Amino acid sequence: MNEDRPGTYDYRGIEAKWQAAWQEADLYRARDDDPRPKYYVLEMLPYPSGDLHVGHAKNYTLGDSVARMMRMQGHNVIHPMGWDAFGLPAENAAMQRNIDPRAWTESNIANMRRQIRLMGTGYDWNREFATCDPAYYRWNQWIFLRLYERGLAYKREAPVNWCPFDQTVLANEQAEGGVCWRCGNAVERRNLSQWFFKITDYAERLLAGLDTLTGWPEQTRAMQRNWIGRSEGTTFAFAVDGHADASVGVFTTRVDTVFGVSYVVLAAEHPLVQTITTPEHREAVTAFTASLSSKSDLERTSLMEKAGVPTGAFALHPLTGARIPIWIANYVLAEYGTGAVMGVPGHDERDFVFAKQYGLPIVRVVVPTDSDLAPDAPLDEALTGDGTLVNSGAFDGMSSADARRAITDALHARGIGEGVVNFRLRDWLLSRQRYWGTPIPIVYCPTDGEVMVPDAQLPVILPPNLPITGQGSPLARDAAFYETTCPKCGGPARRETDTMDTFVDSSWYFIRYLDARNETLPFDGARVSPMMPVDQYIGGSEHAVLHLLYARFFTMVLADAGMLDLPGGEPFERLFHQGMVWRNGEKMSKSRGNVVGIDETVETYGIDAMRLFLLKLAPPEDSAEWTDEGIVGRVRFVNRVWRISEPYFPIAKIIALDTLPPCTTDAERDLVRAVHLALASGAEETATRRFHYNTTTARLDELVNALSKATAEPGEPSAALLYAVHALPVLLAPFAPHLADELWSRLGYTESVHLGRWIPADPAALAVAQITVVVQINGKVRGRVTTQPGTPQAEILALALADPNVTNHIGEKPIRKEIYIADKLLNLVVA
Repeated sequence: MNEDRPGTYDYRGIEAKWQAAWQEADLYRARDDDPRPKYYVLEMLPYPSGDLHVGHAKNYTLGDSVARMMRMQGHNVIHPMGWDAFGLPAENAAMQRNIDPRAWTESNIANMRRQIRLMGTGYDWNREFATCDPAYYRWNQWIFLRLYERGLAYKREAPVNWCPFDQTVLANEQAEGGVCWRCGNAVERRNLSQWFFKITDYAERLLAGLDTLTGWPEQTRAMQRNWIGRSEGTTFAFAVDGHADASVGVFTTRVDTVFGVSYVVLAAEHPLVQTITTPEHREAVTAFTASLSSKSDLERTSLMEKAGVPTGAFALHPLTGARIPIWIANYVLAEYGTGAVMGVPGHDERDFVFAKQYGLPIVRVVVPTDSDLAPDAPLDEALTGDGTLVNSGAFDGMSSADARRAITDALHARGIGEGVVNFRLRDWLLSRQRYWGTPIPIVYCPTDGEVMVPDAQLPVILPPNLPITGQGSPLARDAAFYETTCPKCGGPARRETDTMDTFVDSSWYFIRYLDARNETLPFDGARVSPMMPVDQYIGGSEHAVLHLLYARFFTMVLADAGMLDLPGGEPFERLFHQGMVWRNGEKMSKSRGNVVGIDETVETYGIDAMRLFLLKLAPPEDSAEWTDEGIVGRVRFVNRVWRISEPYFPIAKIIALDTLPPCTTDAERDLVRAVHLALASGAEETATRRFHYNTTTARLDELVNALSKATAEPGEPSAALLYAVHALPVLLAPFAPHLADELWSRLGYTESVHLGRWIPADPAALAVAQITVVVQINGKVRGRVTTQPGTPQAEILALALADPNVTNHIGEKPIRKEIYIADKLLNLVVA
């Protein structure tokens, strides 16, 4: 695509030239003392998985275009890059290739760094780091200890999702569908002692903060609201018949249906199960519990048929004293709520199905308001809505809303219940039984118990070159690592061998970027606070819940600890989810064999052509199809720009682009207007944060068409033509940065175009010299009026009536109505 002939752009030589020049000049370094207003733009921390393809390039091209636009609009742009370098893929690759995970990771980082630089991205590489570097994960450990001191990091026994293939614990969201999100194998349920972050302490703030994030997609905010899952209800306890010291606590949002409870259900893992199960039911309970050991939470609650067995024990109704059978069932989970629910089959669809299946009583305690339905009318299905209470003793006749308050008060008066706010959100399980992650800085001493590793002894270094078999944690088999001394008493102790979930790494990296070389603290709050929050965060919607929720939690904790001056504690002011690039109707992936690599694309077509095509494909939030024809079209565009500009190399006279040139013809005015339409589009798409630069590139096409026509005219170039030629590199700078700097230099400018200013669109240039108003009679076109924009309707009518064709079609008929669309249409309705 790059022929050595006049009029063809030498993209290989020119792109390499400018990348070297930018690197030598350190052009994109952001400085703390820059007086311009800051703008922090960031793409989500990439995992160094290997070769990049053009789907990845779409994300980085968008972020880079935003950064360049904001820089040209007078901002001190912070635009860093680094690597989310810990995690299972490196460890699995190490097993497959018999190499150290660090070597594999560093090799991938080197290649991806080269490819991202190759794309002409303007990152501040002075801030780069990899999360697997001890200089970074030391601060993961330091922050962990601060959370531990505040009671926000703790260890407890818990049922967990265990991946037998990856030999590690998975969070619930990493085991959706009952399979591991990494390897796709089935997960099991096990009881293990695990480390947690107490994110539930921040549930209310995390939920309330979403209302302030108006720059986020509403769908993402809705997903987080649903994940946090706030609900108001009542908690109370059932006594267990024959077990004076036992009670079953439940939480419900429908305490108005409590008189309809016909059974109580425990999770199979509930601690009371073993205590209260009667001898004749023990074998069935044990077998049923064992059958659930390999089932994920999602399978149990959504995918499996509802099933259970009785324990033989009975609960006592808190208001009536009635004996109610206690069952265990697959759809109740120990980690959600209290691990027990009250079964109200008359008013809960799940309970209705379960009761019908096992022949349990179904009692109606709510009827629709203003209904004449009898209290003892049979139930064909559960009535799940509010209504009026029946069969509920002293509460009969109350509305559901009033009854919820009254029954809660009654339970409270008996000392067994109270109104509470509950959340679906569970504490963040961060333990991983893997090697390639941040070691947890805790030691276990026979005398002192859990002991924090002192700050002075951080980082706890991950030992290199341990054999990785996939069977449990290599750290747990390495005595040199786990055998240590207690920091308190000096006696023998055992080091924690679990490592941290890699979401820890990405939960604060955006703050570290702002003080990336600090060796005494994770960051200096006085230095980084003025640069926070991130003004524009860009990344895939697959991170809508976990990463974003954890990052918000970490930032709030750091702000509460006085480390960060950030009112509200929200780290990301605006969020943008980019769409994917498809090929042959499918998402690009190596497994589908439809990947378009960056290296071959750049070699064949050039960097700027690739960037322009990715921006032109579609609005950036949409997925779009990669086509060879499309990128060839952008190559033609680049070469047209070069051929148009080449005759004017070099012109010593510098053009004042902030002043409109004199225009003597309509063609010259149209050319200058095309320049300012493109300028206005780029500025508007950036200001609105829509980033529909596909619209701006369409305006660039229009401008280049106008320039082609103007340059074909004989004679000396007009002031308007020279203005448009000199404005072109400014317009191209955010999108095709190499071409832009080359044109700018060849036109006689000595400073990089990327250090210049975006030209404000001039209303005078955007104004249309004349407009044509279509004249209709009873909806049919009968004439046209050419006049100035904004001409009053009365004058338009007078000009229309001066047209004989219009008056002939009106004749003697009176004008009944005038329909006028300013500067476009006048429709006269005549009798």
